[in-house]
Amino acid sequence: MSPKDRIIVALDVPHVDEARALIDKLGDSVGVYKLGLELIYAGGLALAEELAKDGHRVFLDAKLLDIEATVERATAAIAKTGAHFVTVHATDRKTLDAAVRGRGDSALKLLGVTVLTNLDRADLSEQGIEMPPLALVQERARLSQDAGLDGIVASGKEAAALRERLRNFLIVTPGIRQAGTDVQDQAPRGDAHGRG
Repeated sequence: MSPKDRIIVALDVPHVDEARALIDKLGDSVGVYKLGLELIYAGGLALAEELAKDGHRVFLDAKLLDIEATVERATAAIAKTGAHFVTVHATDRKTLDAAVRGRGDSALKLLGVTVLTNLDRADLSEQGIEMPPLALVQERARLSQDAGLDGIVASGKEAAALRERLRNFLIVTPGIRQAGTDVQDQAPRGDAHGRG
């Protein structure tokens, strides 16, 4: 894998026109363009299809979580866009299995979202989860791998702890920032520069 192919640029902008301007500026210098929920809901699916048709790899950060039939149909619809990656919340096997069925024999790669990086132990406790964040990330990574996903999303610090047990499994580390920059709404539980 070339260094360029390891770079995922987040198109974290509210409008397709702003995303297009960034894409025009960066062109083929990056491996993957990621569209998050804000842009997806602002016309981003059409942009994703266009990028895929132009030969760009597209990452739809959709964070799917719903009943099985809905996740399966949504994943199948995303596969038809030509996207290369999509995220699915790795909270349970029903959701993950539905995404695998929805992907079918397409080239779409499924990434399990383990624990959002803005959540710390107190936030998880509010949800009734008493497991420490890293242990929960490890459990959800195992669940993702067992279900047949292609990888997970985890902070840099968590990725280092997972790499040994997750061979031949993608670990996407979102939102790496330079040391000393604003981490915005991210919790310091993992990589201080992580973003989910």
